Amino acid sequence: MKKIATLPLVLAAALGLAACSSQDRNEAAAATDNATADVEATASEAVSDVGAAADAAGNSLGNAAEATGNVLENAGDAIEGAADNAM
Repeated sequence: MKKIATLPLVLAAALGLAACSSQDRNEAAAATDNATADVEATASEAVSDVGAAADAAGNSLGNAAEATGNVLENAGDAIEGAADNAM
């Protein structure tokens, strides 16, 4: 998040140096490229983390649904057994 907030500052500094020498402009462009690469890497990592969390949540939900189905099946079997015993 800090890198995302830093990018506009780096871009402003790069624009401020635009009136300077060619070497200064090249250094500013390199700094901007580095900042952009850092932001892209951070965003990509965040997307991966969110995807992994969503997968884990889906797996947990599937496990909970399966466990609920098993409980209901066992309850149905118990009711059926009790009905058979009552006859």
